[in-house]
Amino acid sequence: MREVVLSALTGLAVGLIFSRLRLPVPAPPTLAGVAGIVGIFLGYWLGSRW
Repeated sequence: MREVVLSALTGLAVGLIFSRLRLPVPAPPTLAGVAGIVGIFLGYWLGSRW
């Protein structure tokens, strides 16, 4: 659980830095893009367990 919290905090910090520097977001800017990344992760996770 600690890894998840640290990852979320790190992602938040990176997002804030990119925003302040007016750089494009380093992740898909839509919910559909984020869902695609989650799907890739879940597919890999299921495939490695199968």
